[in-house]
Amino acid sequence: MFAFNHHFSKRMKLCDQIVNRIKQDITNGKYKPGEKIPAEPALMKMYDVGRSTIREAIKTLAISEILTVQQGSGTFVNARFPGATIEQRLRRADFDEINVVRALLEKEIVKLAILNHTDEHLIGVEQNLEKRKLAIQSEIPQKCADADIEFHMAIASASGNKALADLYYSFTLIIRDFFLAREGRGISHFAMNHYLHEQLFKAIKARKISQAELALQKILNNNY
Repeated sequence: MFAFNHHFSKRMKLCDQIVNRIKQDITNGKYKPGEKIPAEPALMKMYDVGRSTIREAIKTLAISEILTVQQGSGTFVNARFPGATIEQRLRRADFDEINVVRALLEKEIVKLAILNHTDEHLIGVEQNLEKRKLAIQSEIPQKCADADIEFHMAIASASGNKALADLYYSFTLIIRDFFLAREGRGISHFAMNHYLHEQLFKAIKARKISQAELALQKILNNNY
């Protein structure tokens, strides 16, 4: 009886180790939320354990709602896994949903930037506005997307709210990919509404909320 219990305890301890390793791999992005994990034979080889240990680990993770077992299809990482990074969660969202939240954040950021900006902040925003212009002249989509993000991030920094700026940055990672996916019309679109970004900067500098909100709304309406 003692031998059986000792063997069972040892196997469960190994199972716990594998559970923790799989959870860590999910958190690190090796297995992404919503995606299928490798089949049992591959997992056995990867984690150097037997089939029973893998099955116990998967069962434990399924009970914890970290994994979802779909008969005939395989085992998937739960799309709502709590260990997923905010970027991973955002990438599962529809872009229209992302853009709604982005709009809410940017509107609040602009209001705070008007109230809290310093001369140093304005220099940073203006420098990034110029970088945006030069990126457009380079006609390189990646540079245009990066420069646009940096301009808006400079405004976020001017808001004086670090938590809000960090949250907004998470959204910019998704938005950058959206810009590049629309590469065919990206550069011309950046160029056509650069004047709106200039208007936004001037309104923030002059602390004119209504003008800043109008310029921002026009930018958001064009998804740029």
